[in-house]
Amino acid sequence: MSTAIAAFSGRGAVDGGPVLGSWSCDLGRERISWDTGVYSIFGIDPGHRLDRRETLGFYDEPCRETLERVRGSAILAARPFTLEARIRRNDGQWRWMRITAMPQVVEGRTLGIYGVKQDITAECEEWETLRRLAYHDALTGLANRTAFHERFLDQPRGGQGMQGLGALVLFDLDGFKAINDRWGHLAGDACLVHFARRLRALFPDAVQIARLGGDEFAVLLRSDARRDRIALAARLARAAPLLAAPFPWHGEMVAMGTSSGFALTPAGAFADPEEIFTHADAVLYRDKTARRG
Repeated sequence: MSTAIAAFSGRGAVDGGPVLGSWSCDLGRERISWDTGVYSIFGIDPGHRLDRRETLGFYDEPCRETLERVRGSAILAARPFTLEARIRRNDGQWRWMRITAMPQVVEGRTLGIYGVKQDITAECEEWETLRRLAYHDALTGLANRTAFHERFLDQPRGGQGMQGLGALVLFDLDGFKAINDRWGHLAGDACLVHFARRLRALFPDAVQIARLGGDEFAVLLRSDARRDRIALAARLARAAPLLAAPFPWHGEMVAMGTSSGFALTPAGAFADPEEIFTHADAVLYRDKTARRG
């Protein structure tokens, strides 16, 4: 993006001004025309003479590549298109914009395109909030069961989503019901929150940390965990005392415990998430049974 472009001094999309504007492009001369609404979205002074190559610099690279591909195909086919793109305004702020385009066709040839550009940053932020609510556990902030299924358990055998995963570790809190019964459900919630924080601290390299429901948690580790089963077992052994340390509750220290089980993911087409989960769950059950014994 050129640093010579003057900033738009009027009220713009960022501060509550226009969020919608019209535009057009003469394909023969590659000359573009914007109204003040579009200038406002980009944060450019309306007096600045536009150059299409220069304005492309406002788009982040993936969106710019998509825009050029979709635009080119639409011009050849003389069809409309709609595209959402991320731009960096002249003042450095990142925004989301929806582009709607219609072809101007004369005797079967597309001579120009025109349409509307709309700032949809607020809309995207609202959708991101809804997405987080849908995929995150409200109590701990970890990924929830839905996110875990999408990231791992619902992946096809040997699918692309399994690439880069090295191990699945399952955790279960021992005596969680007893904490609820003795100290109350708020103490149980505090127990889950403390455990989630400890998982984040002990596994900063995790692909995903999820609360599967109740007192069950899962950690997906990267492919380097696959290389050495003994090293991973040792890592879990070192983590166990920290994960099971008592937590403070109204001036008291409440004891908690944890059991774990893990399974390494085979490489390539042999990686079946359901089989991996079943194996890790069986190891977890043996560990929990041994602790009870």
